Amino acid sequence: MSDCTHSNKEPMIVMNGKLVLPDKVIEAAVTVKEGRIESLLRDASSIEDWRQQNPSAVVLNAGGRYVLPGLIDIHCDAIEKEVQPRPNTLFPLDMALLEFERKLPVHGITTMYHSLSLGVGLSLRGDHLLTGMVEHIHRYRSKRSMIRNRIHLRFEVSHLAGMPIVERYLDENAIEYLSFMDHSPGQGQYHEPGSFERYVMKNQGVGIDEVQVIVDGLIERRQQVNWEHLHQLGKLAAERGIAIASHDDDTVEKVEESIGYGVSICEFPINLVTANYAAKRGLHVCVGAPNVVRGLSHDQNLRAVDAIMAGAADIICSDYHPSSLLSAVFKLSDEGTAALPEAVRMATLHPAQALGSGSELGSIEPGKAADLIVVDRYEGHPWVTNTIVGGNLVYSAAFRY
Repeated sequence: MSDCTHSNKEPMIVMNGKLVLPDKVIEAAVTVKEGRIESLLRDASSIEDWRQQNPSAVVLNAGGRYVLPGLIDIHCDAIEKEVQPRPNTLFPLDMALLEFERKLPVHGITTMYHSLSLGVGLSLRGDHLLTGMVEHIHRYRSKRSMIRNRIHLRFEVSHLAGMPIVERYLDENAIEYLSFMDHSPGQGQYHEPGSFERYVMKNQGVGIDEVQVIVDGLIERRQQVNWEHLHQLGKLAAERGIAIASHDDDTVEKVEESIGYGVSICEFPINLVTANYAAKRGLHVCVGAPNVVRGLSHDQNLRAVDAIMAGAADIICSDYHPSSLLSAVFKLSDEGTAALPEAVRMATLHPAQALGSGSELGSIEPGKAADLIVVDRYEGHPWVTNTIVGGNLVYSAAFRY
């Protein structure tokens, strides 16, 4: 994959920071060369020696703030709202990506798996918008980028016409992450009667007659799904080294079915029984940061913090609200749900490992890519003062006090 995160030719040192490592917090400096973390220096003499040996180095003084690995967001569909902020209101794809990307370093997100839905009318309506955005992301990141822009294709299994698109993207290695979704009314996220209809009417601005047409079509298509074809897609993804996720599993039977399709990540399990079972079966379990921050599910399903406290969730993602990810990390730590290194791992190292990039991203360790964020606190709220991607300082902020 191409991230177009060209490393800074000049070395860099981030000094006077509280480095959040995978298992502890230390006061140290981190040095960067050729876009990678070179070393962690804890004593003044080592730091001075390094600076003398690297007189042209960029010096970033963290001022006692936290230094974290850049956040890795494996599920966020906010790019779709950047394209279509209101029903029937479309913005140009190039503008949407450009404007959305530059918000992400502000939130500490250095790797984003843009979650694009192929299927039922819950988001962008029309396969041409999805394929257009996938193609645009590829063109864009081959030329420039602030962060690591990657693609998470969310495939609605009842969208029969979408099968060839998924196969083509897998063949072409055009995506980095695949999830199988089933938003059929009466199960999963929409197990409550009428919940699916209410969501589509609100999200797409359609009336009861049109939503009924959507529901009828969805149910009819689901009855025609070739489930063996999903097994074939799973095998093809595995051959390409692409992780597969299930979505909104609500029973242990659903988890077992998902595993049969090659799933290794369980996204947003509906209840604690299902989350516990998925974790025991060795799946990564992903919950939403907005759920953590708000303390509840917007659909009255599983509280994310309950899954985390039970040891049944190891990844958090921003879902639909990028600014929630960093806030969720610190809320988990502040409220004693998880120690800070553990909470940070849920938004950095664990997602990297789940998607096969754990040797390259996700923690502050020598040899890994220098994706770092400096985090201050304001009245308890974390906010990012500096974001570094591949050794490049892509964002810096200062406020008057």
